[in-house]
Amino acid sequence: MSQHPEKTLPLAGIRVVEFVHMVMGPTCGLLLADLGAEVIKVEPVPEGDNTRRLMGSGAGYWMTYNRNKKSFAVDIKSEEGMAAVKKLLASADVVTENFRPGAMDKLGLGYEQVRAIKPDIIYSSMKGFLPGPYEQRTALDEVVQMMTGLAYMTGPVGRPLRAGASVNDVMGGMFSAVSILAALLQRKDSGRGQFVQTGLFENSAFLVGQHMMQQVVTGKAAAPMPSRISAWAIYDVFDTAQDGEQVFVGVVSDSQWQAFCEAFDFPALGNDPQLAGNNQRVAARERILPLVRERLGAMDKARVMALCEAAGLPFSPIQRPQDLFDDPHLNASGGMAQLTLPDGERVKVPMLPFEMDGQRFGTRLDVPALGSHSRELLAQLGYDAEAMARLEAAGTVKSA
Repeated sequence: MSQHPEKTLPLAGIRVVEFVHMVMGPTCGLLLADLGAEVIKVEPVPEGDNTRRLMGSGAGYWMTYNRNKKSFAVDIKSEEGMAAVKKLLASADVVTENFRPGAMDKLGLGYEQVRAIKPDIIYSSMKGFLPGPYEQRTALDEVVQMMTGLAYMTGPVGRPLRAGASVNDVMGGMFSAVSILAALLQRKDSGRGQFVQTGLFENSAFLVGQHMMQQVVTGKAAAPMPSRISAWAIYDVFDTAQDGEQVFVGVVSDSQWQAFCEAFDFPALGNDPQLAGNNQRVAARERILPLVRERLGAMDKARVMALCEAAGLPFSPIQRPQDLFDDPHLNASGGMAQLTLPDGERVKVPMLPFEMDGQRFGTRLDVPALGSHSRELLAQLGYDAEAMARLEAAGTVKSA
């Protein structure tokens, strides 16, 4: 659990009610929750958010994006369940949702309907597309990566390949949180809430903006990453003497070029005036790279990395996600949050990638069981024990 008392957290006192699933919406809530907001996840009874039961590539979603949240399990299609939800909304600062277009309005929980309950509410809607010709389409991270050219840039020519993580869903949730924070700041001055919206497609377009501008600047369309013309002569993955062990090495400035040549004993290259400038070295890649590959290929991985670190060069071993559990920097720097799995096992997951005044933001509440805070919230909303028992017996509310 976090060593910092909750009252010191930046968003302490902000109540967020989320109607979300999968990754984008939960990521937004995770960011707000880690920063101290009280995030209440409204889940349907009797089984809760379907994300709890995903397997395959989605098996990690639930545990990754739902710490520090409370679960309120309720049947919002029932009259009494909706009444309880509306009481909860009357106490909220923020509402978030990421269901298909029109779904929340059909339930009676769209922006105008919620604003009638809480006039200064900040309502964040996370969709596949912002308003426009595509807005009724169904989108997924993979869909928008294909639409924006991100998958084209990632894979080799003719083989578009989605990025290896849910980059748009996660980044979309982050942008949603940024817009919510901006709206909270505006509300301090104006007293007014507002509707804010985030689109996966627009998020992915933002990600590939650098490649669009590359064409503007150079007059040539950006090539996919596997066949790109590198901006630097050495910016590659190199085999080492150990079978299957590779290291990425980058040399991205003239001073780093000199440091590289000294560290790896290339005096002739380092003293060659025809290789003094970066663009000269890029033009000479076919001369430089075979020499470098031969030299590094005769060394073991640890030696290559030690020389790079001593010389101040960018480098990295080629790691798998599971290797991060034992990463010395993440663990020594306090960058891993503790979680408890449903079976009681304690595990680690990376925290938010920033600190404020030396403070990191870890786990205050474990990932919630379905209905873990239903009774606590109902009591806050004025329900007595008899009323809560009646709601539970009717299947309107579930408590953990």
